[in-house]
Amino acid sequence: MSTFGSLSPAPTSDSDGGAIAAAIIVIVAVLIIIGFISCTCARILTRATAAELQHNVATIRQTSNVVQDWEIDASTTERFLQDLAKEKPIRFTALELCSFTANYTTVLGSGGFGVVYKGQLQNGVKIAVKVLKRSLLDKRAEEQFMAEVSTIGRTFHINLVRLYGFSYDRFTRALVYEYMENGSLDKYLFSDDTQGIDWNKLPEIAIGTAKGIAYLHEECQQKIIHYDIKPGNVLLDVNFNPKVADFGLAKLCNKDNTHDSPTGYKGTPGYSAPEFLMNNYPVTNKCDVYSFGMLLFEIVGRRRNAKVGYSDSLDWFPKHVWDEYEKGELATMTFSYGIEEKHRERAQKMAMVALWCVQDSPEARPPMSTVVKMLEGEGEIMPPPKPFTYMFPVEVNLPNPATYTDNSSNYPTSYATNSSRYKEHTTAVMAKYEIQIVSSS
Repeated sequence: MSTFGSLSPAPTSDSDGGAIAAAIIVIVAVLIIIGFISCTCARILTRATAAELQHNVATIRQTSNVVQDWEIDASTTERFLQDLAKEKPIRFTALELCSFTANYTTVLGSGGFGVVYKGQLQNGVKIAVKVLKRSLLDKRAEEQFMAEVSTIGRTFHINLVRLYGFSYDRFTRALVYEYMENGSLDKYLFSDDTQGIDWNKLPEIAIGTAKGIAYLHEECQQKIIHYDIKPGNVLLDVNFNPKVADFGLAKLCNKDNTHDSPTGYKGTPGYSAPEFLMNNYPVTNKCDVYSFGMLLFEIVGRRRNAKVGYSDSLDWFPKHVWDEYEKGELATMTFSYGIEEKHRERAQKMAMVALWCVQDSPEARPPMSTVVKMLEGEGEIMPPPKPFTYMFPVEVNLPNPATYTDNSSNYPTSYATNSSRYKEHTTAVMAKYEIQIVSSS
């Protein structure tokens, strides 16, 4: 018998119980006050942003009916925008944006980037206007603005949000997108709203998102790495068709380049690939495949991947999926998450695809075009190797490379690398990083 099992809890007096109850009440009250203050500050900030925009427009109207281009510090930025305006996106003035948004009256959302307003073009087309925060010292914001315009402004795909235009002058930096009636995917996956998306629609959303990313990687004239695939960056139209959005971190790459050399960490923790955590390790478009895998886990479970349990232990869904798959219990797992029997087989396949996407080695992850085929049910999904070995101090023991069986003769069937190469190169670096994590905790 365990020593801990022989212990019994000490009796609790009524006074102790009353003290605990009082403490709980105080904590709840403090949390309510903090939440109220946070909401109030957010509303004040949003109103202040709108007021500033309205003041700027009023100033423009007093001086001229046309917004004059401001003298840009970097002349290359101005030339970049002028050249881009000749292709697809339209360059709007601050006065036009004010008219489109009815003086910035309807807020769709806000964040560290700025505020998004609802609007409508003169032809009746609904739009979303993302007004970026402006800081002369924030060069990163400048880079993200140009990254977003240069990437999404040059692409047209049914599963990519469309950029209608932009505004760039001394008063306003804004991006004008098509309006997505149903907002972002995260609010349907993580909310308790019983009127959310029917599960039968989720595989279609996963496939559409994968097609959008595959287009960026394999079909564009220049390969585009998104760097920030997550539910919040997947928008849904009136029919819940998905479109990949938010290209502020994206980068155009020559198709001949095998990897990118980003400076610093990119993406969102929890979705970013492990290679970002390792110095001097090449980053390829496979980082988007990893992020899509993490997104796919959340679609299957309709929950966030990471939750903190009552005992302060981390409930990490991807690891739970692997454990259940390894035991042959994926069917039981899908049942426990309320997935109807008619959808369980597809849910299990989606979970297996997710496990393939989040392999430690970038070379072992399938290309997104293959991911699309797997999700659509073409070919047999082979057993994936164990992922997440970089997160746990365990010996790596990968099986021989597996293949994805495809009946088409002109499509590559193997997407796993030689296991010995994986052990010798990638795992050694990951093991070193794991030691650093353990020693610092």
